[in-house]
Amino acid sequence: MTTTTTSKEQMNEPNWTTHEKSCLKNKYSTELLVEDCSPIHLTDKSFPLDAYVVTFINPDGVVQKDLVRSAKKVNIFDMYYDKFGPGAMISIDFGPGNVNPKLWGNKPQEEKKKRR
Repeated sequence: MTTTTTSKEQMNEPNWTTHEKSCLKNKYSTELLVEDCSPIHLTDKSFPLDAYVVTFINPDGVVQKDLVRSAKKVNIFDMYYDKFGPGAMISIDFGPGNVNPKLWGNKPQEEKKKRR
């Protein structure tokens, strides 16, 4: 009896381990916001301005898109080149976000009650 895997089952396997994700900030000055983006993430305006959409070919030969935050594109290129090798990168485009990077991820302060 043979077992076959569909393309959906292969896509569920993450390209980045949790250890790799935690080391990205120190090694490359990048932050992986969303791995294997859906079209909904690519139109979401709640991401920071310094987020980029990275299109690449994963080791299985499937084209994927990630949403990565970085100050410089060269850091993103280095990260994907080291992980997937030459020829894997297709493009690095600006992300859909319009939130100031300094304010992204911060919760708004609660309003204090005024004393009379």
